[in-house]
Amino acid sequence: MQLTVCKLRAFYSQQRLCHDSMLLKALLLASTVSSLALPPPEADLQALLSTPLTIIRDDPSGTPPTKQPQKPSDDDDDDDAPIPVILWHGLGDASNAEGLQATADLIEEVHPGTYVHLITATSAPDDRSASFFGNVTEQIDTVCAALLADPILSTAPAVDAVGFSQGGQFLRGYIERCNNPPVRSLLTFGSQHNGISAFEKCKSATDFVCHAANALLKSSTVWSHYVQSHVVPAQYYRDSDDYENYLNYSNFLADVNNERPRKNDTYKHNLASLDNFVMVVFEDDQTVIPKESGWFAQVNTTSGDVTELRDREIYKEDWIGLRTLDEKGGLRFETVEGEHMRLKEKDLKRLFGEYFGPETTKTGLGRVVDEMKTDL
Repeated sequence: MQLTVCKLRAFYSQQRLCHDSMLLKALLLASTVSSLALPPPEADLQALLSTPLTIIRDDPSGTPPTKQPQKPSDDDDDDDAPIPVILWHGLGDASNAEGLQATADLIEEVHPGTYVHLITATSAPDDRSASFFGNVTEQIDTVCAALLADPILSTAPAVDAVGFSQGGQFLRGYIERCNNPPVRSLLTFGSQHNGISAFEKCKSATDFVCHAANALLKSSTVWSHYVQSHVVPAQYYRDSDDYENYLNYSNFLADVNNERPRKNDTYKHNLASLDNFVMVVFEDDQTVIPKESGWFAQVNTTSGDVTELRDREIYKEDWIGLRTLDEKGGLRFETVEGEHMRLKEKDLKRLFGEYFGPETTKTGLGRVVDEMKTDL
C-alpha cells in the first residue's frame, strides 16, 4: 500500500503532520484488523482529533480582544497577588489556540495580575501534533523541566492548574511525579482519570479514521511497546476486560493510578498535598467513553454498571491520596452543562473565582471550616 498522504498539502501543511499521518497508517497496518477498511490517503487527520476547547460567551455579540498573560507587578503586595496558573490543553488542541488564549484572559479578568502559563509538550506553541503522537512519560518530563526553569513559576509559593480533557490526567501526572513548582488547586474538565474504553463515538459509518483509531485500541497492537510509546490516547486506554495486559503494558495510566502491586508513595503524598482537586464532567459528553472516567468511576463495558470512586479500591486503599484529599474536604465533583470541551464563560468564572486567586484565598478545608462556623 502506498502512503501518499504527504502530497496532500491542502490537508497537511506541516511536515510533522505529514510524518505523523504516515505513522498512523503504519500502526493501522500493524494492527492486523482484517475486517476494517483502512482510511484512504486523503483522510483528514483532524477528523481523528477531539473538538478543541470552545468558550461560550455570556454576551455572544462581543468577544474581547486576546491579551497576553500579565506578569505580577513588582509593587504588588505579596499577600494580595494571585498565584500563577498553568494550563494544559486536550487532544487535538494547541497551546496557542484561541480557546486557550481566551481562558487565560478569563483568569486574568477574574483575578487581575495573574501570570498564566500555557503548557506545551514541545518547544513550539503549536503542539497540536504532540497531543496525539508522542510518549506521555517523556512529555511530562519535558513539562516538569520547563516549569521549573520558568523564573516566575519556580519562585512562586505555589501555582494553580487547569487541565482540559487529557491535559487533566497529564497535569495529575505532573503533580504526582514532579510537583515543583507545587500545585495548590487542580481543576480538570472532561478528563479521563480512569482511562477510556474506546476512542470516541464515530460520527458516521464512513468516518474511517475514527473507526481505525478505535480498531487500533481494541486490537492487541495497542499493548505493543511501539504504540504505547507513540500514540498518546493508547497510553490512557483501559479495558477492564483486558486488565492484565493493561497492568503489564500501559505506559502511563496504570502507573499514575498506582494500580500495579508495587505502590509509589510519592504519588500519594504529592496528590494528597493539594488544597483542591476539582473534577468537572460535561453533562452531555459523548467524546469521552465513559464520561464517568472524569470522576474516577469505573464502568463495566458489558453491563454498563457504574462503580463510583468511593466504592473502588483505589479510594478505599488510598493508592494515590484521593481518600486523604476527600477527608480534608479537598475532593470536589462538579458537573457543567454541554458537550465535551464546550464551556460556558459563567461556569469558568465561577470556578476560577472560587479556587484561584491570592495565596491567602481560603480553599479546601479552610473554606469548609468557615462554612461550618457560618452555619453555627
